[in-house]
Amino acid sequence: MSAALRFWLRGSSAPSNQSSKAPSATPSPAASSTSLRDQFNKHGRSGTASLSATQQEANNIEDAMAAVALIMNDDIDGAEAMLRAREDASTFHQLGVGVSTFLRSILGFEKDIMNEATTRLGETESRAWNDMKKAQKEAEKHGVYGGSVYPQGHASGGSHIYPPGSEFALVNAEAQLMGAVVAVMHESLTEGIKGFYKLRKAYATLDGIMTAELLYLQTLEKKGIITNPSSTKTSLDKMPGAFSDSEFATLENTKGGNTPSQNGAAADSASVAKEPSGPQTPASASAFIEAKTAADAEILDEKLGHLQLDADEASEQSELQNASPEATTPSTPQFSHLDQLNKFGADRSLFKSPVDIFVHSGASMCFGILLLIISMVPPAFSRLLSVIGFKGDRDRGIHMLWQSTKYDNVNGAMAGLVLLQYYNLFFGIADILPSELDIQEHSKSATGGAKFEAVSYPRNECTALLAQMRQRYPDSRLWRLEEARVLANARRIEEALDMLAANNDSKMRQIAALNSFELSMNSIYALDFKSAPAHFLRCVELNSWSHALYYYLAACAELEQYRDLFHSGEATSAAALKHKKLAEEYFRKAPTVAGKKRFMAKAMPFEVFVMRKLQKWEERVKAYRLDLADVICVSPAMEMIYLWNGSKRMPPHLLEKARPYLAWERCTAPADTDVIAKIKKLEQDEVAIGLLAESAFLRQMGKGVEARELVEPLLGLDKSVFKGPTRDDYCGAAAHYEVAAVAWMEACDPEVWPSAPEDVEAFRKQKTDECQLHLDKVSKWDGFVLDARFGMRVQAGIDSVKWLKGKKGWM
Repeated sequence: MSAALRFWLRGSSAPSNQSSKAPSATPSPAASSTSLRDQFNKHGRSGTASLSATQQEANNIEDAMAAVALIMNDDIDGAEAMLRAREDASTFHQLGVGVSTFLRSILGFEKDIMNEATTRLGETESRAWNDMKKAQKEAEKHGVYGGSVYPQGHASGGSHIYPPGSEFALVNAEAQLMGAVVAVMHESLTEGIKGFYKLRKAYATLDGIMTAELLYLQTLEKKGIITNPSSTKTSLDKMPGAFSDSEFATLENTKGGNTPSQNGAAADSASVAKEPSGPQTPASASAFIEAKTAADAEILDEKLGHLQLDADEASEQSELQNASPEATTPSTPQFSHLDQLNKFGADRSLFKSPVDIFVHSGASMCFGILLLIISMVPPAFSRLLSVIGFKGDRDRGIHMLWQSTKYDNVNGAMAGLVLLQYYNLFFGIADILPSELDIQEHSKSATGGAKFEAVSYPRNECTALLAQMRQRYPDSRLWRLEEARVLANARRIEEALDMLAANNDSKMRQIAALNSFELSMNSIYALDFKSAPAHFLRCVELNSWSHALYYYLAACAELEQYRDLFHSGEATSAAALKHKKLAEEYFRKAPTVAGKKRFMAKAMPFEVFVMRKLQKWEERVKAYRLDLADVICVSPAMEMIYLWNGSKRMPPHLLEKARPYLAWERCTAPADTDVIAKIKKLEQDEVAIGLLAESAFLRQMGKGVEARELVEPLLGLDKSVFKGPTRDDYCGAAAHYEVAAVAWMEACDPEVWPSAPEDVEAFRKQKTDECQLHLDKVSKWDGFVLDARFGMRVQAGIDSVKWLKGKKGWM
């Protein structure tokens, strides 16, 4: 769970030392923060005394969301200033301030800001709870059981879809979700446990909101107003888990944990909509919904009548579907038509009022994120979460997030960001994914229309989404960063580097830090060891997440430069000695700054990895009486590429160029000693590192047979070979993973299938079973330092195998 949370919240990088820069004085484009501020000023600034309570609430929602949208345009300071400027700030404005403080805390990882975020989110949670109860009481006085406190419906800004107070229930759930993340990111285990409790409460609340929405959509379907079954395919499964809220009583009474909304986890959900196993939604609510939907039928018929693309649009969409990866660059203009591609789920015309749009887009975004994150945790931990009350659903989560992106507000933007990070980062580290051939064959819904598959990458939709976000938030460098990731994942690493190098001027220091880390890692993947050290040292300046990792990677790049000069006959040159000195300095610096950041009371895995690695090398220094740089054998830079799966971003010429870096002859130990021979004999984990890294290079080059031959001998080694305080304990599990990846590659590559068509299915099933066998072994492997990083790749593989077997009927 911790790995999944960090993965989402940080992308592939880390938080910053400081909150953000002051807003730039550079004039903004027409559609920049200036126009976003104009949207803010349009809502809630004029005389509000003449507005009804419903209209004022609608204005407050739009006003707050317009201000928070500035954050997505790299203007977090401007957003805060506008939100705090409201003397009559509503719950929605308070949520906005909470969001900005939350983002500062998870990006900066500074304890004082995290404490401030906890306080602000707790206040927001409490106020939203009180407002929800007030709205429900007002509704009871007016005899309203479904819809808003003021049952005028969308014409006056209220809701006729959700139960009274649902907008405040959503704010309450959002505050709980953000508070949970902050709690889990704390170094305290107790705070982390409290965070999981908040997650469960938010889960229950959001499930209640979605249940109410489903009842409304089903009513429309029964009346024939909508005919798209996908509009109502939302699960009503009760959240699993049977632990009592009383088990958390001691946590709730601890310092900083009390808010009125924490008096019962089930109360949040019950206040919005009753779960099927409990008291049902009042009959009067259904009657209310039916009455309201009848009034909307005519408008809906008109709206839905325009959903079908005309001939020109259909032709354009066909061209998009058939476009090659090289032609589908994120900046291509024709990909700006996201509405033409994102046609899944309920049509957005069903949600008209500001309250409906806020609740629908916000609940879809929040619940989608929650379901997706829980579904991504490593296998062993996911089983535990299921037992204690968490159930992930990747398909449902993905569809909810795409549904939220239909709306031009900050909820849609956040959903879009999560989707892009999911596809660009999670898919970026995963090897075992369905082939395009299988996706095209099997990704059809019962009605024959295209369908999002959670295990596939919807290239056209993602490109259109990215284009839309860049147009909506032109000042933001965040979307340019995502575009660079798209390029890198397409093995266009040089273009990604150029884009990242030109994207380092964000007004938000946190985004500059993310960009800098992405630039640094891509420099390593591009084998640009001359530029990499400066980029990693820039990361040290920008953020405080893991200085040990940055120094270690800078040292790796310096070491490769030293080795290049050493083997070119310039071992004693000033340049060679300089790189050697810097490599040793950075390597030894890394352990001294490790352990300062902890996650739920545990040291960061890569920092533990770095400390163990340096301990191993220092032992060699003492044993062989050589300099540190000269006792390092297998290239640590190539090892880091393997561990970050950077080979997946490398084009063929770089993969071929990288293989010689793994040669043991690159070690600079004196030739007249037997140091290398002794290390080869005594440290089989060191040998395994080189074999694993080269196997991954070969696999990415399509040479599966050669890749398998390298790692299969490792499968027979005893696990004890990789155990010990200085051993690289991931090698045994990684060997099984590599064999699984090769087996999957063979199962999906028509070029290696039997020539006889009747033998293909049996061959593919055999290879898929082999893949699953090795993935199961890795998932059940004894714990090792980097098990969370491998666990996410393994989980992706397990999901893909399950998907293909299900489609093929091989279960």
